[in-house]
Amino acid sequence: MKLGNYNINMLICFLIAFLVTAVIMPALIPYLRKLKFGQQILDEGPKWHEKKSGTPTMGGIGFIIGVGIAVICALLRSFDIKLLMMAAVSLGFGAIGFLDDYVKVVKKQNQGLTASQKFFLQAALAVLYVVVLMKTGELSTTILIPFTNYKFYMPWWLYVPFILFVVTGTVNAVNLTDGIDGLAASVTVVVSLFFGMAAALVASDGSAYFAFALLGGVIGFLIYNKYPAKVFMGDTGSLYLGGALSVLAVGLKMPLVLIICGFVYLFETLSVIMQVASFKLTGKRIFKMSPIHHHFEMCGWSERKIVLVFTLAAAVLSALAYISIQPFAA
Repeated sequence: MKLGNYNINMLICFLIAFLVTAVIMPALIPYLRKLKFGQQILDEGPKWHEKKSGTPTMGGIGFIIGVGIAVICALLRSFDIKLLMMAAVSLGFGAIGFLDDYVKVVKKQNQGLTASQKFFLQAALAVLYVVVLMKTGELSTTILIPFTNYKFYMPWWLYVPFILFVVTGTVNAVNLTDGIDGLAASVTVVVSLFFGMAAALVASDGSAYFAFALLGGVIGFLIYNKYPAKVFMGDTGSLYLGGALSVLAVGLKMPLVLIICGFVYLFETLSVIMQVASFKLTGKRIFKMSPIHHHFEMCGWSERKIVLVFTLAAAVLSALAYISIQPFAA
């Protein structure tokens, strides 16, 4: 499929999500403030983040609504089961994030849900997604190998735990990236653009529409989330974004390609793992603070500089990822 054959429908999805989100946010932000849904700043973070305490959180609700309306419009034009499932699973992850945020801001429990509670809910949703794929005949255990024209056919008993790892890993990696104003949103703009173009390249209409709706929604949100942020997406938003990117990768048979285009998320996660492992084994820390974006803050980088550098890195890696899938063009 050629990108130009579908650009109108993709543009419509993008514009609907962008406009709805951009219009909703000015009303949503004061409403969240009225409800006292303010961000609680953890003690482990940089001390200068304390001034952000009370900034409205759970703002991810705005782009979830924007993307949802764009998806509904696309489904009314032409029903696509894959598009419906991607939107539903992403919404499920957003609901888990909402529950976590609710515990933090309403119940005043700063850590939210426990790690085991979040993992159980995320794993259950990932397994449910695979089961629904099987029941609808949409399950494919094929995985595209980047920079080649080869496809790897994975046995289902290996595929299910692999996908469970991909989905839960991506969701939590995006969540870790959401630590400074506009970072997770900016990187996700680039990665969702990649998936939209990749979906068009391999002739996956539903995936393309969902990716461009996601792109529009996140850009609409970024207007208010860029430094200095007027609102945070909260776990509601970050878990939704992680879920959306993971189901796009799975639906397009590109979990290995996600490693390339989403390496910024992976880098954030690895920095935490390395920091914890080093401290437990040697009693010394590798970084001044983790995730890695906090390390650069401690080195004197401004939030704007970190976001710019990480976003440019995501853009270069996404361009590389797009080159890697050219052999699979429809």
